[in-house]
Amino acid sequence: MNAYLGVDLAWGLGTATRAPNETGLVAMDPDGAVTDAGWARGVDAVTDWIAGHLGERSLIAVDASLVVTNPTGIREAERQVGQRYGRWKVAANPTNLASAASAGARLLERLTALGVGYVSSTAAMRERTGPAVFECYPYTTLVGVEELGYDVERPRYKRLDLHVAPATARARRAEAFDELVRRLRETPLDPPLRLDTHPLTRALAEPSGIHGPTHKHREDLLDGALCAWTAAFWERHGDDRAQILGGDPCLPSDAVDEAGRQPVVVAPARPSQRPTRG
Repeated sequence: MNAYLGVDLAWGLGTATRAPNETGLVAMDPDGAVTDAGWARGVDAVTDWIAGHLGERSLIAVDASLVVTNPTGIREAERQVGQRYGRWKVAANPTNLASAASAGARLLERLTALGVGYVSSTAAMRERTGPAVFECYPYTTLVGVEELGYDVERPRYKRLDLHVAPATARARRAEAFDELVRRLRETPLDPPLRLDTHPLTRALAEPSGIHGPTHKHREDLLDGALCAWTAAFWERHGDDRAQILGGDPCLPSDAVDEAGRQPVVVAPARPSQRPTRG
Protein backbone atom coordinates (compact mmCIF):
# COMPACT_ATOMS: atom_id res chain seq x y z
CA MET A 1 0.00 0.00 0.00
CA ASN A 2 1.27 3.47 -0.88
CA ALA A 3 0.74 5.11 2.49
CA TYR A 4 3.06 8.04 1.81
CA LEU A 5 3.94 9.92 -1.37
CA GLY A 6 6.81 12.39 -1.62
CA VAL A 7 6.94 15.06 -4.31
CA ASP A 8 10.00 17.28 -4.75
CA LEU A 9 8.14 19.53 -7.17
CA ALA A 10 9.89 21.69 -9.73
CA TRP A 11 8.42 25.12 -8.99
CA GLY A 12 8.43 26.47 -12.55
CA LEU A 13 5.79 25.60 -15.13
CA GLY A 14 8.12 25.66 -18.11
CA THR A 15 7.42 27.44 -21.39
CA ALA A 16 6.38 26.58 -24.91
CA THR A 17 10.03 26.03 -25.78
CA ARG A 18 11.46 24.77 -22.48
CA ALA A 19 10.23 21.82 -20.47
CA PRO A 20 9.87 22.17 -16.70
CA ASN A 21 12.66 20.84 -14.53
CA GLU A 22 12.40 17.33 -13.15
CA THR A 23 10.26 16.48 -10.14
CA GLY A 24 11.47 13.68 -7.86
CA LEU A 25 8.74 11.20 -6.86
CA VAL A 26 8.77 8.49 -4.19
CA ALA A 27 6.05 6.20 -2.83
CA MET A 28 6.45 4.44 0.54
CA ASP A 29 4.50 1.80 2.40
CA PRO A 30 3.73 1.98 6.15
CA ASP A 31 6.94 0.07 6.97
CA GLY A 32 9.21 2.54 5.18
CA ALA A 33 9.79 0.42 2.07
CA VAL A 34 9.99 2.37 -1.19
CA THR A 35 7.32 0.91 -3.46
CA ASP A 36 8.02 3.17 -6.44
CA ALA A 37 10.35 6.00 -7.37
CA GLY A 38 11.20 8.09 -10.38
CA TRP A 39 10.93 11.47 -12.04
CA ALA A 40 8.36 13.44 -14.03
CA ARG A 41 8.26 16.79 -15.79
CA GLY A 42 5.34 19.17 -15.48
CA VAL A 43 2.25 19.36 -13.29
CA ASP A 44 0.20 17.12 -15.60
CA ALA A 45 2.72 14.27 -15.44
CA VAL A 46 3.17 14.67 -11.68
CA THR A 47 -0.61 14.61 -11.18
CA ASP A 48 -0.87 11.44 -13.26
CA TRP A 49 1.84 9.77 -11.19
CA ILE A 50 0.14 10.69 -7.93
CA ALA A 51 -3.25 9.54 -9.23
CA GLY A 52 -1.75 6.17 -10.11
CA HIS A 53 -0.35 5.70 -6.61
CA LEU A 54 -3.15 6.98 -4.38
CA GLY A 55 -4.33 4.76 -1.56
CA GLU A 56 -7.46 5.25 0.53
CA ARG A 57 -5.67 7.49 3.06
CA SER A 58 -2.39 8.29 1.33
CA LEU A 59 -0.57 11.25 2.86
CA ILE A 60 1.23 13.32 0.23
CA ALA A 61 4.09 15.66 1.13
CA VAL A 62 5.05 18.29 -1.44
CA ASP A 63 8.13 20.49 -1.38
CA ALA A 64 6.55 23.53 -3.06
CA SER A 65 4.30 26.42 -2.10
CA LEU A 66 0.76 25.00 -2.24
CA VAL A 67 -1.39 27.77 -0.75
CA VAL A 68 -0.31 31.35 -1.43
CA THR A 69 -2.49 34.33 -0.45
CA ASN A 70 -0.02 37.16 0.23
CA PRO A 71 0.06 39.69 -2.65
CA THR A 72 3.73 40.56 -2.10
CA GLY A 73 6.63 39.71 0.15
CA ILE A 74 7.05 36.46 2.03
CA ARG A 75 4.55 34.04 3.53
CA GLU A 76 4.51 33.85 7.32
CA ALA A 77 5.35 30.14 7.17
CA GLU A 78 8.48 30.98 5.19
CA ARG A 79 9.40 33.75 7.61
CA GLN A 80 9.10 31.30 10.48
CA VAL A 81 11.41 28.83 8.73
CA GLY A 82 14.16 31.43 8.99
CA GLN A 83 13.23 32.39 12.55
CA ARG A 84 13.20 28.81 13.87
CA TYR A 85 15.85 27.13 11.70
CA GLY A 86 18.14 30.01 10.74
CA ARG A 87 20.70 28.94 13.33
CA TRP A 88 21.15 25.81 11.19
CA LYS A 89 21.51 28.04 8.09
CA VAL A 90 18.08 27.06 6.80
CA ALA A 91 15.83 29.63 5.13
CA ALA A 92 12.95 29.40 2.67
CA ASN A 93 12.56 31.09 -0.69
CA PRO A 94 9.79 33.72 -0.54
CA THR A 95 6.61 33.22 -2.54
CA ASN A 96 3.63 35.48 -3.16
CA LEU A 97 0.84 35.92 -5.68
CA ALA A 98 3.24 37.71 -8.04
CA SER A 99 5.72 34.81 -8.07
CA ALA A 100 6.31 33.15 -11.40
CA ALA A 101 7.02 29.81 -9.69
CA SER A 102 3.42 28.65 -9.26
CA ALA A 103 3.55 24.92 -9.93
CA GLY A 104 2.61 24.15 -6.32
CA ALA A 105 -0.68 26.03 -6.52
CA ARG A 106 -1.42 24.42 -9.88
CA LEU A 107 -0.73 20.96 -8.47
CA LEU A 108 -3.04 21.60 -5.52
CA GLU A 109 -5.83 22.51 -7.95
CA ARG A 110 -5.34 19.24 -9.81
CA LEU A 111 -5.22 17.17 -6.64
CA THR A 112 -8.34 18.85 -5.28
CA ALA A 113 -10.15 17.82 -8.47
CA LEU A 114 -9.07 14.24 -7.74
CA GLY A 115 -10.65 14.39 -4.30
CA VAL A 116 -7.42 14.89 -2.37
CA GLY A 117 -7.88 17.07 0.70
CA TYR A 118 -5.45 19.67 2.03
CA VAL A 119 -4.43 19.41 5.68
CA SER A 120 -2.82 22.17 7.73
CA SER A 121 -3.03 20.77 11.26
CA THR A 122 -2.16 17.52 12.96
CA ALA A 123 -5.78 17.03 13.96
CA ALA A 124 -6.95 17.34 10.35
CA MET A 125 -4.19 14.99 9.20
CA ARG A 126 -5.20 12.33 11.71
CA GLU A 127 -8.93 12.72 11.06
CA ARG A 128 -8.70 12.50 7.26
CA THR A 129 -11.06 10.02 5.63
CA GLY A 130 -9.34 10.05 2.25
CA PRO A 131 -5.99 10.99 0.70
CA ALA A 132 -4.55 14.33 1.79
CA VAL A 133 -1.69 16.63 0.84
CA PHE A 134 0.45 19.08 2.78
CA GLU A 135 3.51 21.25 2.23
CA CYS A 136 6.92 20.41 3.66
CA TYR A 137 10.54 21.55 3.32
CA PRO A 138 13.22 18.82 3.43
CA TYR A 139 15.88 21.02 5.04
CA THR A 140 13.69 21.42 8.14
CA THR A 141 13.37 17.64 8.28
CA LEU A 142 17.12 17.13 8.12
CA VAL A 143 17.96 19.58 10.90
CA GLY A 144 14.75 19.01 12.88
CA VAL A 145 15.22 15.25 13.35
CA GLU A 146 17.96 15.02 15.97
CA GLU A 147 18.83 11.41 15.16
CA LEU A 148 20.37 12.51 11.85
CA GLY A 149 23.02 14.47 13.71
CA TYR A 150 22.94 17.78 11.86
CA ASP A 151 23.41 19.72 15.08
CA VAL A 152 25.33 22.72 13.72
CA GLU A 153 24.01 23.41 10.23
CA ARG A 154 22.19 21.84 7.31
CA PRO A 155 24.04 19.42 5.02
CA ARG A 156 25.40 21.24 1.98
CA TYR A 157 24.26 18.69 -0.59
CA LYS A 158 22.44 21.12 -2.90
CA ARG A 159 24.02 24.43 -3.84
CA LEU A 160 27.70 24.97 -4.52
CA ASP A 161 29.81 26.90 -2.03
CA LEU A 162 30.74 30.09 -3.88
CA HIS A 163 33.58 30.85 -1.46
CA VAL A 164 35.84 28.10 -2.81
CA ALA A 165 37.07 27.07 -6.23
CA PRO A 166 34.36 25.45 -8.41
CA ALA A 167 36.09 22.06 -8.51
CA THR A 168 36.42 22.05 -4.73
CA ALA A 169 32.80 23.13 -4.32
CA ARG A 170 31.53 20.32 -6.54
CA ALA A 171 33.61 17.75 -4.68
CA ARG A 172 32.38 18.98 -1.29
CA ARG A 173 28.77 18.92 -2.47
CA ALA A 174 29.18 15.32 -3.63
CA GLU A 175 30.71 14.38 -0.27
CA ALA A 176 27.82 16.01 1.59
CA PHE A 177 25.30 14.14 -0.54
CA ASP A 178 27.00 10.80 0.06
CA GLU A 179 27.22 11.45 3.80
CA LEU A 180 23.53 12.35 3.95
CA VAL A 181 22.56 9.15 2.14
CA ARG A 182 24.80 7.17 4.50
CA ARG A 183 23.07 8.65 7.54
CA LEU A 184 19.62 7.98 6.11
CA ARG A 185 20.54 4.36 5.40
CA GLU A 186 22.41 3.59 8.63
CA THR A 187 20.69 5.67 11.32
CA PRO A 188 17.91 3.86 13.22
CA LEU A 189 14.92 6.03 12.38
CA ASP A 190 11.37 6.00 13.71
CA PRO A 191 9.54 5.52 11.43
CA PRO A 192 12.04 3.66 9.23
CA LEU A 193 13.20 4.86 5.82
CA ARG A 194 14.34 1.87 3.77
CA LEU A 195 16.03 3.33 0.72
CA ASP A 196 17.52 -0.03 -0.28
CA THR A 197 14.09 -1.50 -1.06
CA HIS A 198 13.86 0.05 -4.55
CA PRO A 199 16.55 0.00 -7.26
CA LEU A 200 16.47 3.75 -7.91
CA THR A 201 16.69 4.83 -4.28
CA ARG A 202 19.20 2.07 -3.56
CA ALA A 203 21.39 3.55 -6.30
CA LEU A 204 21.60 6.80 -4.33
CA ALA A 205 24.18 5.03 -2.16
CA GLU A 206 26.58 4.82 -5.10
CA PRO A 207 29.40 7.40 -4.91
CA SER A 208 28.40 10.77 -6.30
CA GLY A 209 30.18 12.39 -9.20
CA ILE A 210 30.66 16.10 -9.73
CA HIS A 211 28.65 16.46 -12.96
CA GLY A 212 26.02 19.10 -12.17
CA PRO A 213 22.95 17.75 -14.04
CA THR A 214 23.58 14.22 -12.78
CA HIS A 215 23.85 15.49 -9.23
CA LYS A 216 20.58 17.44 -9.56
CA HIS A 217 18.85 14.34 -10.95
CA ARG A 218 19.88 12.32 -7.90
CA GLU A 219 19.16 15.17 -5.50
CA ASP A 220 15.57 15.48 -6.75
CA LEU A 221 14.94 11.81 -6.06
CA LEU A 222 16.52 11.99 -2.61
CA ASP A 223 14.35 14.98 -1.75
CA GLY A 224 11.30 13.06 -2.94
CA ALA A 225 12.21 10.31 -0.48
CA LEU A 226 12.68 12.88 2.28
CA CYS A 227 9.24 14.31 1.55
CA ALA A 228 7.61 10.87 1.75
CA TRP A 229 9.44 10.15 4.99
CA THR A 230 8.37 13.53 6.41
CA ALA A 231 4.76 12.44 5.86
CA ALA A 232 5.44 9.21 7.73
CA PHE A 233 7.26 11.09 10.50
CA TRP A 234 4.38 13.54 10.96
CA GLU A 235 1.83 10.76 11.10
CA ARG A 236 3.93 8.80 13.59
CA HIS A 237 4.84 11.65 15.96
CA GLY A 238 2.29 14.40 15.35
CA ASP A 239 2.74 17.60 17.34
CA ASP A 240 5.23 15.95 19.68
CA ARG A 241 7.99 16.21 17.08
CA ALA A 242 6.61 18.43 14.32
CA GLN A 243 5.35 22.00 14.20
CA ILE A 244 2.99 23.80 11.83
CA LEU A 245 4.79 26.91 10.61
CA GLY A 246 2.30 29.64 9.79
CA GLY A 247 -0.47 27.85 11.65
CA ASP A 248 0.08 28.94 15.26
CA PRO A 249 -2.98 30.96 16.37
CA CYS A 250 -0.77 32.92 18.78
CA LEU A 251 1.51 34.17 15.99
CA PRO A 252 1.04 36.10 12.74
CA SER A 253 -0.41 34.09 9.86
CA ASP A 254 -1.49 34.65 6.28
CA ALA A 255 -5.09 34.86 5.17
CA VAL A 256 -6.80 31.65 4.14
CA ASP A 257 -7.64 31.17 0.47
CA GLU A 258 -11.11 31.02 -1.07
CA ALA A 259 -11.45 27.39 -0.03
CA GLY A 260 -10.54 28.20 3.58
CA ARG A 261 -7.07 26.67 3.33
CA GLN A 262 -4.27 28.16 5.41
CA PRO A 263 -0.72 28.51 4.04
CA VAL A 264 1.48 26.39 6.32
CA VAL A 265 4.64 24.29 6.25
CA VAL A 266 4.82 21.10 8.32
CA ALA A 267 8.30 20.88 9.83
CA PRO A 268 9.91 18.33 12.15
CA ALA A 269 11.38 20.20 15.09
CA ARG A 270 13.73 19.87 18.01
CA PRO A 271 12.55 21.50 21.25
CA SER A 272 14.98 24.39 20.64
CA GLN A 273 13.38 25.08 17.25
CA ARG A 274 9.98 25.79 18.71
CA PRO A 275 8.80 29.27 19.77
CA THR A 276 9.24 30.24 23.38
CA ARG A 277 6.07 30.96 25.34
CA GLY A 278 5.56 33.56 27.99
